[in-house]
Amino acid sequence: MIEKPLATITEAEAIQYDRQIRLWGLDAQKRLRSSRLLVAGMRGLGNEVAKNLVLAGINSMTILDHEKLTKEDNVSSFLAPPDQVGKNRAQASLERLQQRNPMVEITADKENLESKEKDFFSNFDVVIVTNYPKDVASKVNNFCRDLKIKFFAGDIFGYFGYSFMDLIKHDYVEEEVKKVEAGEGKKPKEDQPDAKKAKMDPEDEETKMVKKSMEFVSLDKALNVDWSSDSYAKRVRRMDPSFFILQILLEFQSREGCSPRAQMRKDDMKLLTSLRESIISKYSLPENKIPEEILPMLFSELSPVAAIVGGVLGQEVIKVISNRDAPHNNFFLYNPLESCGVVETIGY
Repeated sequence: MIEKPLATITEAEAIQYDRQIRLWGLDAQKRLRSSRLLVAGMRGLGNEVAKNLVLAGINSMTILDHEKLTKEDNVSSFLAPPDQVGKNRAQASLERLQQRNPMVEITADKENLESKEKDFFSNFDVVIVTNYPKDVASKVNNFCRDLKIKFFAGDIFGYFGYSFMDLIKHDYVEEEVKKVEAGEGKKPKEDQPDAKKAKMDPEDEETKMVKKSMEFVSLDKALNVDWSSDSYAKRVRRMDPSFFILQILLEFQSREGCSPRAQMRKDDMKLLTSLRESIISKYSLPENKIPEEILPMLFSELSPVAAIVGGVLGQEVIKVISNRDAPHNNFFLYNPLESCGVVETIGY
């Protein structure tokens, strides 16, 4: 695939993005200024991701959501003012998002993501799907694979959250430090009083930028691994429970058409408990692999968790666009019981 020309940075943009250019370099900022992004789903996680990437200085962003803003959304959806309840989520979030960075072109799309045909996604370099069930995310992921477009997905369930990426095949550069003898291929500095002594100095370090490549799998493949196979059966016992908690939640969404609801807590807890037992049986997990105490923590969308997952997801998008450093491959999962994030590579 032929890479498109990079954007030029104007004097005003150089001033606006001075700190970032110092942080990740002019070439990386040019790549950001050339990028076109879609963020689908404008609840708390979508708000965090959109805000982070607009501040980073991308070229353009389309925010998409066909749902109406609810009172519950106001807990985590900081881009939509409370007086916009009842209006379209994307439209309600547009003004505040644009205020974050007037240099970025931002548009709101009020159509249903499920109604979009494959050609729609060809307008973007990166597609980010938040707060959608796995069948919708997988459908969009498959479109993106066909079009060679970078794909990200994520969601928040109470104190738990996740993100996933499918970059198909991604080339990047990474710094590597190599130790070399001070006198090996290097001239002693002029201010060294004794050149012979300089050659006897301990090892020195040399930093080089090394080109690397990484391959990814689709969301479908990652979620439908055969955990009974020898390679995965051995891995299950030492894995963090977060991936299997995600399986419970995605199955809940498939059955109920939504995430666990605070207003239906009693009934939804029964279903979560049943799904926990089902997942333990399906994957032949140890009985204590998925702690029961995590189930009451999976309701609503909490802004602190959206900030954590949205921060990580946004940073990964920046890394991918700039082609700098190794991205996560392929799940990031936030475990509330341990208050930590874990990266799992699944589906290979």
